[in-house]
Amino acid sequence: MSRAHEQDGSTAAVGLAAPAAFGDRLGDVFSVRGQVCVGIDPHAWLLTDWGLPDTAAGAESFGRQVVAAAAGQVGLVKPQVAFYERFGSAGYLALERVLADARAAGLLTIADVKRGDLGTSVEAYGQAWLSEESPLEVDAITVNAYMGVGSLEPVFSLAAQTGKGIFVLAATSNPEAAALQRAVIAEGNQTGQSVAQSVFGAVTERNARSGASSLGSVGVVLGATLDLATFGLDLSVAPARGLTPILAPGFGHQGAQVADLKNLYGGYAEGVIVSESRSVLAVGPDRIKQAIARRVVEAGAARG
Repeated sequence: MSRAHEQDGSTAAVGLAAPAAFGDRLGDVFSVRGQVCVGIDPHAWLLTDWGLPDTAAGAESFGRQVVAAAAGQVGLVKPQVAFYERFGSAGYLALERVLADARAAGLLTIADVKRGDLGTSVEAYGQAWLSEESPLEVDAITVNAYMGVGSLEPVFSLAAQTGKGIFVLAATSNPEAAALQRAVIAEGNQTGQSVAQSVFGAVTERNARSGASSLGSVGVVLGATLDLATFGLDLSVAPARGLTPILAPGFGHQGAQVADLKNLYGGYAEGVIVSESRSVLAVGPDRIKQAIARRVVEAGAARG
């Protein structure tokens, strides 16, 4: 049985039915647990504050404690893979164990890997994170479209086959990104659009073609601390079907307020994943469960 089937409770045998689409599973999570996603970012300083060693074992303990605190309160967690990758093979083994805990707890997992390439190389990245046979299997990954959204086609195809999600970087909150992401395209059928606008448009079109009734399975990353209008993005009106989900870092520590969710994302607000990392992780292992509970209440109030 595929893990996508396991998570949505289906008992259909492999080969008799396609895996449930990520967008449908994300919609179910929103209905039951709300829109908060807890980041799993074992920074060296956070490990120290938690009384853990700055080692793969420390990162594993950290991640598993975060999963335990998130379980039953939210529906999503987002490990930042770089903080595990820095420990080499031992770090990846630690991450595999964290992901196994998350699956056992019924949490959707988004691996923040920001992979990007083309051809068989990007296909292999997809297989590493989206294949049911992989020990690193997650429900969705972040990807980088620097070589064009079309270069990611092998990953989109694999995600559709396995019922997984993709989040394409479009407008990120680091200051260095603005010059590139606001740059205006000078040729082709997207002439006059900003780079961020063209990425968003390509993803939106893909979701419209998918026939999704509610949330699409391909999303974008749009930072919550940005004035998205300056990137050429108008989110005031959302489509009736195939709403593009938005992974939104920047809430909490970086300054964005969950109460402003609708002002920030307009008609797309109901499809926003409210990503919280340092704002809940920094309180420490003894208080993280309470911190997550507060964020869930705040996000629920903002959703109305």
